[in-house]
This record gives sequence, C-alpha cells and structure tokens, in this order.
Amino acid sequence: MAIASALSTLQGSVIEYPWHSLAVAAVVVPILYIVLNEFIRASARVKGMNGPWGLPLIGNLSQIRTNAAEQYRIWSKTHGAVYQIMLGNIPVVVVNSAASAKVLFGQNAQALSSRPEFYTFHKILSNTAGTTIGTSPYSDSLKRRRKGAASALNRPAVETYVSHLDVESKAFVEELHRYGNKGKTPVDPMPMIQRLSLSLALTLNWGVRIASQEEDMFDEITHVEEEISRFRSTTGNLQDYIPLFRLNPFNSNSKKAAEMRMRRDRYLGSLNRDLDDRMEKGTHKPCIQANVILDKEAKLNSEELTSISLTMLSGGLDTVTTLVAWSLGLLAQRPDIQDKAAKAIQEMYGQHEPMCSVEDDQRCAYVAALVKECLRFFTVLRLALPRTSIRDINYNGIVIPKGTVFFLNAWACNMDPDVWTDPDEFRPERWLEQPDAPLFTYGMGYRMCAGSLLANRELYLVFIRTLNSFRLEPHDKTDCHPVRGNSDPTSLVAIPSRYKVRFVPKDEKALSKVLAQS
Repeated sequence: MAIASALSTLQGSVIEYPWHSLAVAAVVVPILYIVLNEFIRASARVKGMNGPWGLPLIGNLSQIRTNAAEQYRIWSKTHGAVYQIMLGNIPVVVVNSAASAKVLFGQNAQALSSRPEFYTFHKILSNTAGTTIGTSPYSDSLKRRRKGAASALNRPAVETYVSHLDVESKAFVEELHRYGNKGKTPVDPMPMIQRLSLSLALTLNWGVRIASQEEDMFDEITHVEEEISRFRSTTGNLQDYIPLFRLNPFNSNSKKAAEMRMRRDRYLGSLNRDLDDRMEKGTHKPCIQANVILDKEAKLNSEELTSISLTMLSGGLDTVTTLVAWSLGLLAQRPDIQDKAAKAIQEMYGQHEPMCSVEDDQRCAYVAALVKECLRFFTVLRLALPRTSIRDINYNGIVIPKGTVFFLNAWACNMDPDVWTDPDEFRPERWLEQPDAPLFTYGMGYRMCAGSLLANRELYLVFIRTLNSFRLEPHDKTDCHPVRGNSDPTSLVAIPSRYKVRFVPKDEKALSKVLAQS
C-alpha cells in the first residue's frame, strides 16, 4: 500500500512539474547507476586479493592507457607480485615476477589454456577470417590448429626452412648495402626489416616471396597488419570494457576495425587462391599451408587453415620486425658491443667472410647471448597475450574463480631483480653467466609461442650476418630505452621510434663480391 501511494505521488509530481522532474532524473539516475555498478564491481573482484581499486565505471583504465606493463611493474612494489586490477567491471589478475609466473603459468598450464574474447578484435575485426592460434579461446579446433602448427615449427621442420632463411637474410644485407649507398647514406632500416619478415612469412606459409619494397602487396600487408596489431591492445580499446561506448554511432574504432578486416580478407583470399592454383597445376613449392592441406590426418577446415596462415603472418611482422628494429638502433649506439660481437664472429669465420654459414645454428655463443639479451631487454610483447582460466585456481590460499582473466607481465618478469642483480643494464654477458635463466618474451606454459625456435634461428642469422658485414654508425639521436623510446605506448607491441643508421661495409670488396654471387 505504501509503495503504491509513493508511486502515485511521484506520478503526480512528474505530471505537474515535468521539467523539474526531468532535471532531477538527469542527476539521480546516473548516481544510482554508478552506485549500483560499484556493488557489481565489488562482487566481481577476486576475494582476498590486493590491488588498486581505480575509478568508478572505468576501474584502472585511465591509469594504464600508456606503458601499461611498466605501470603494472611499479604497482607490484606496493601490492605484491600478484594482484588484481579492474578494467571496467572486469577483474584481471596481473603476474609480475619470475617466481609467481612459474607457479601460476607453469603449475596451472591446463587451467590457463584459454584466451578471453574482446569485442573489437574478436567480434568485429576477426568475424570473417577468424583469429590467430595465439588469440583463439580454448577449443577442439584450437587443439587441431596447435598440433598442425607445432609439426610445422618443431626443430626438424625448422631445419627444412634454412634455405629460406639464407635467401632472406642475404637479401636483407643486400638492401642495407644498396639503399645505404655502401655506407654513405643514412637509412631507416624499418622497411628492410619489414620486407625480411613479410617475405619469410609468405615463403614459409604460401611459397611466394616479396622480393622488393616496391611491390604493391608489401605496402598493403605491412600497413594493415600494423593497424590490426593496435586492435589487439589490452588497453587501447575502451569499448572492450565499457559496453556503452559501443553504442556510439560515430565510433571510429569499430569502423576502422571493419575496414582493416575487409582489406585483410582481400590479400588472404588472393594468397590462398594463388596457392590453390599452383597446387592444382603441380607447380607449388613445399610450404606450411600446402603441407597441412595435403596432410589428411590433420583434418583442418578452411577457417582453421586461415588461422594458421594468420599466425605465421602476424607473428613475424609483430615480434621479429620490432625486435630487430630496437636491436639495430641500440647496437648503432653501442660500439663496444659491436666490437665484442665482431671479435667472437671473426674467431669462427675469419676477417673476410661477410656472409656467415646458414648452417651455423647459434654456435657463436656471444651472438646467441646478444639475441637473448635483446629479447629480454626490449620484450616487444610486454604483456604476453592474456589468458582466461577454464577452472578455479588456488594461489597462496586465494581461490581465483574459473573465467578470470590473467595478464603475464613478461616485461616485469624479464626485469625481475630476484633473477638479475642489474636488470636495467643491457649486458649480453649475463646469458653466458646464467645460461639457464628464465626468459619470458615468448610467454610461458601451454600457450607460449610455438614459433620460438624459428624466431631464434632467424634472429641469430640476421644479427651475425649484419654485424659481420657492417659497422653500424648512428645518424641521429634516438632514445633506445625500452620505456622512454616506445613510439606508441598504448600498443600491444612495443614499437621503437624511427631512426636512421649508416651501415658501413667492413670489407666493401668482399661484401660486394658475395652479394653479387648470391
């Protein structure tokens, strides 16, 4: 009776004072919504776990829009190695130390075998061609794709790709030599690095090369894949966490994601049709896509084949490209490291052998250590792709419920002071002193990167051939610090600012001769 009377009184007031009632509602309704939402947020948090609370509605989003991994590392000094943040109403457990990563991702590998789905990347960008293996939630289809990719990326398989590594790394050195006018002209190495990574990905997966930066497909694929990488950011797309933003009819994020999806579909379709045509004619070269198609036991459908293709394409362009770009910029400013590498290489190959043997599987210990130190220091994928738990996990007496999102802060783990006494120093020798120390750049556990063996082999060959062919001299002042020098601190992948370097041949006559022969 009392409720009915109150509703009647309210209705009368609204009729008698409509504008006044509207003004009151405009103030009261948002307040009630915020209060109600705070109760929902509080109930969603992992019980018993520390972490910064953040602001109403958005949680910690405003605090981690830029350099999120570094902010998580800073918070770990206050909240501990494992704590929770709130992205909107979604609780996320952030893991920031080598020891805690070993426990959570090592001992709970199966429980943390899935990926969360994000609105922008999964629902808009990937709703036609699908997702990569790395971004797919756990399923029977994922298991089939991982099995297919693992057989294509294991150690025996990588050995069969050595000839491709040989061709592309020589082409990389040749481009540095040609565009750099034999060391007289400073060049931005990024286009050469992109061509190297893209051509290798296309060769391995479809059996075709990108022989020149001038090819139309080079510009299209590198641009689209770079834009797509931005949509994988765990913090750059607010509509992933605040559904109200999805209702905005002028939403530029959604429109751009749809555009990139259509453009990617076009070149994927072209590559697949071209391979199908060559296979039908019997003129195709052995490649991953053809091998999987011909493997009757794999039983992969067209969407699953496309997922493997996307994995090969995005993996090389995202991580290898960026890592080489950071590394060359730093090496140009560190002649001391160049000298140590040159001495180690010359002890193996002598003074006049610019193009080291492609059969060299990381036998030069210093260069192998240099590659690992670049992987550690720059950690290009600073937040390894997020996980979702498929069952409850008990951590230090705290029950983390099924369906919780986890971030492995690979950047913080690689900079862990409990592993290294001098983590902020770039020092390749650390890997000669502690060869079994953990490296988190490729992730950890069940969903770690399946292409790490191929990436390490490629990076080693590119480093050893570049350093044995050229003296790298800086042209402009570039900050190669992994945090300060990050050109897009909102991106999932840490990208260095553009720079120019002089690639001065160490032995012009010997280098020109070997390049002419190849």
